[in-house]
Amino acid sequence: MKRHELFFGMIKVPMEACIVFLAFFLARDIRLVTDLIPDVHLPIQTISTESLLYFALVGSLVYILLSAFFGLYKMRIYQSRIQEFQDILFVSLYWFFIYIAILYLSFGFVYTEQIPRLIVLFSVIISTFFIILERGILSKIETYLIRKWVLEKTKILILLRANEEDIIETVQEFKTYEIFGYTSPEEIIGVTISYIWWIEKVKSVLQKHMVDEILVVQSDFSREEIQQIFEYARIYGIRYRYVANSFETTKINTEISFLGKLPVIEIKNIGLTPWGRIWKRTFDIIFSITALVILSPIFLFVSLLIYLQDKHNPIYKSQRVGKNGKLFQMYKFRSMVMNAEKEKKKLLDKNERKDGPLFKMENDPRITVFGKWMRKFDIDELPQLYNVLIGNMSLIGPRPHLPDEVKLYKEYQKRVLTLKPGITGMAQSHGRHENTFDNEVRLDTFYIENWSLLLDIKILFKTIGVLLGRKGR
Repeated sequence: MKRHELFFGMIKVPMEACIVFLAFFLARDIRLVTDLIPDVHLPIQTISTESLLYFALVGSLVYILLSAFFGLYKMRIYQSRIQEFQDILFVSLYWFFIYIAILYLSFGFVYTEQIPRLIVLFSVIISTFFIILERGILSKIETYLIRKWVLEKTKILILLRANEEDIIETVQEFKTYEIFGYTSPEEIIGVTISYIWWIEKVKSVLQKHMVDEILVVQSDFSREEIQQIFEYARIYGIRYRYVANSFETTKINTEISFLGKLPVIEIKNIGLTPWGRIWKRTFDIIFSITALVILSPIFLFVSLLIYLQDKHNPIYKSQRVGKNGKLFQMYKFRSMVMNAEKEKKKLLDKNERKDGPLFKMENDPRITVFGKWMRKFDIDELPQLYNVLIGNMSLIGPRPHLPDEVKLYKEYQKRVLTLKPGITGMAQSHGRHENTFDNEVRLDTFYIENWSLLLDIKILFKTIGVLLGRKGR
């Protein structure tokens, strides 16, 4: 455990206690001015400073205890900002109801002057906003200092095989990590970090606390040797993590029930529950309507430019395969010349993707000049928001393919047809065009089996980051 992890973990406790405490007084001042309800003017109720002091102290104590219970004071940098903010929102929600319950149960025994409920409501809103802001600022400061080597980076040892050097590149992208070395059956050409091979050498590294973390990707160590490494990591307090294979991640999505007296475990085929479908569809409708309204000027502008280019319909309809193999019309801004599908037959021998059924050509002659620019930023995909609105697509999901391409799917690849196709998905936000088709299917299968609304939001933000990262390329 790094000292800066301890410091930044500990400092959150007094800072957030102060934020909640002061939020009560700010909420009282706001309540003296407004109830924040449009066209409604509730009678102004306030409370003395002496009494409010007591309520604020209890409120801040309850909030800190709840945050600790939900793991918000882990002495480690959060790997996911969205996950951290979601945890804060849940804690704030629980705090509001628990605090109201405490007020109700203790009235007449502990205190006699009531605190107006709107002040409590304003307090939780103010607290949540400023705690999220505080967390974001602290995280930026800590990450910046680590990247500038003012604070020590987390040293990591990676266990992998000879053909997995891309894992090293992925870890190096996280600037808070310093790769101490890697183990592999043979040294990887072109990799300049330390090469470690031999179980006793790994044990020595762990015994001397030369690393803070072990990441097991794949390894040619025997099961017994891996067990020894795991035990050494536990003994010397070194974080041990591994990249789960597809079956292990599937096993997470399980449900225990009884068949008579017999306990059985079901490995679910899909992570989307009935309530999950409702939440996902609600999210799709709200987002698509909002996006269509906001982006309507762009729709008009792009449509006009495409039409002026060749006087043809700017919207292109393509028949695609959706959920359970059902065909539907997918809408795009036309980025190719007219009759592009007929021209494709002449170019099949120039297909650059040999790893699956998809067609890919780097300098496809069918793409127009304006079409190349649209595809660079995926602007041609925007009309699919209409597909999302009418329900034959989702915002997040496996990408839909042409019927001729789906006919060439292998049996296990048809798993991607068990969910509505999406405008973007796991494959588009993780590796994008660099993925093989098999890897795309693996990523989409993981999404199908482990769906959550939080995962959808993460993929959405990840996709936006990927698109912004392509600017100027």
